[in-house]
Amino acid sequence: MAKVTVYNQTGEKVSELDLNPAIFGIEKIDANLVHAAVRTQRNNARGSIAHTKNRGEVAGSGKKPWKQKGTGRARAGSVRSPLWRHGGVTFGPTSARNWSLKMNRSAFRKALFTVLTDKSNDKKLIIVENLDTTAKSKELANKLANLASKAGLGRKYILVTATHNKELERAAKNIVNVKIIVASQLNVLDLLSHDALILKDALPVIEQTYLK
Repeated sequence: MAKVTVYNQTGEKVSELDLNPAIFGIEKIDANLVHAAVRTQRNNARGSIAHTKNRGEVAGSGKKPWKQKGTGRARAGSVRSPLWRHGGVTFGPTSARNWSLKMNRSAFRKALFTVLTDKSNDKKLIIVENLDTTAKSKELANKLANLASKAGLGRKYILVTATHNKELERAAKNIVNVKIIVASQLNVLDLLSHDALILKDALPVIEQTYLK
């Protein structure tokens, strides 16, 4: 069973906690599944920027430029033709392109458990017993930096809370290396790019949300 150190908000070790092996101690690490989850999340956040106008969207009259026969010039039906300067673009990129991908819920959960297990094994995940609410960014930054330093975490970390805490979220907005996320909204990409500080009361929420 996976064990993790529990710290108080001053960075002192309080106790050790047995984590649920179904989430933090899975046996098979599937890197391909994690890759699929990251790709799905990135694609679903992607927006189409490139857009070209076809002949129905460009400005210009719909009138036939000249009569069909008798002028000696090539026949033409519209000044908005793709063959003309300032005409529409044929088969160009449009903002209607859909980049989204789908992933089965069970596959996503397994990818999430894989990342949490890896974080636990590498000692990049700790449990914080409690954290006093503060509205000051500087106080929160110092408190978390001290906690992360004593726990041996890196410089970027994610704080997982049981529920939304407006004061904490407001204070963390100005801290570049800190991200706050609710336990019911965990995602693979944020966990991969940050070390994890999980509040103790968020553990039951994780189990209720992601375990069948």
